[in-house]
Amino acid sequence: VQLQASGGGLVQAGGSLRLSCAASGSSFSIKPMGWYRQAQGKQRELVAVITSGGSTNFADSVKGRFTISRDNAKNTVYLQMNRLKPEDTAVYYCNVQTPADYYAGRAGDYWGQGTLVTVSS
Repeated sequence: VQLQASGGGLVQAGGSLRLSCAASGSSFSIKPMGWYRQAQGKQRELVAVITSGGSTNFADSVKGRFTISRDNAKNTVYLQMNRLKPEDTAVYYCNVQTPADYYAGRAGDYWGQGTLVTVSS
């Protein structure tokens, strides 16, 4: 499995960005997909996850501002980020999970290369 994330950049507080993650390999449509982020000096944390059926979970810090979606025909998962805050600044990673990972609340083994989001105040 290979994951290619894109869409990061510099944005002012209150602005929006949409991240994309294109996945190679088979069985994309049946796998939960997640977005994680890691700010400088902090641990990587879950931002959002979407199941094959479209169920979603979000970190409390992004609820109401971020949405996650997927296009199985394009093997792509998206993270729409609205009303961005300086504390959203981080490297964002996409992650493919197994159903067991999802139900255990853990990340899967495969990660994209990360895309940097910088939110200026």
